[in-house]
Amino acid sequence: MSDNELKIPTHVAIILDGNGRWAKKRFLPRNAGHAAGSKNVEKICEAAWNMGISYVTMYAFSTENWNRPKDEVDALMKLLRSYLSDCIKTSKKNNMQVRVIGDRTKLDKDIQDRIEELERVSAENTGLHFQVALNYGGRDEITRAVKDIAYKVKEGSLNPEDIDEGVITESLDTKDIPDPDLMIRTSGEQRLSNYLLWQLAYAEFYFTDVLWPDFNKDELVKAVEFYSKRDRRFGGV
Repeated sequence: MSDNELKIPTHVAIILDGNGRWAKKRFLPRNAGHAAGSKNVEKICEAAWNMGISYVTMYAFSTENWNRPKDEVDALMKLLRSYLSDCIKTSKKNNMQVRVIGDRTKLDKDIQDRIEELERVSAENTGLHFQVALNYGGRDEITRAVKDIAYKVKEGSLNPEDIDEGVITESLDTKDIPDPDLMIRTSGEQRLSNYLLWQLAYAEFYFTDVLWPDFNKDELVKAVEFYSKRDRRFGGV
């Protein structure tokens, strides 16, 4: 399929899976796989923007990932601190606007501070809109949205009969962000793993056996080619 025939999705959501297996295949510790996966993020963001994709959201750390061994979680938090610092420079270099979704209140204060700084310094950038899902879970996000709506009803600022899809959408972490058109999951797993449960209602799903550190521009093109062949009717005929 030529570049002219490609239908470019506006928003691509990615589940970065397979870092541990990538490391195991190379007889390396799992943390080496996470480090390799982290380095791949900028490459894919750049490739996506050059293809004409406007929004990319990546699943970096889920609400369930806290259940992993403590040494792996500690290493992931250390890597996250380093990545957030580097991302400030990257966002400036690539004119990228960065936003973090998820319950950041459960993260350490210094990580929260780095997130706020990153969002502040990149807020006016006009290139790729890059969302990072940290301590994120789709059910947790919807639960927090329901609580927010309930408080508004309780205080009298919202009538129950006025609650519609728009009100719910505006209460989610992804408000003001268009829903993903394409969801990519690497490493061969074929499930959502509690990712963007509301937002992925009409997304096309693309699963690949390629492990995340090996997922490159050519693999992204394959995913977009798959998307281009889909007939998206959104419930119509």
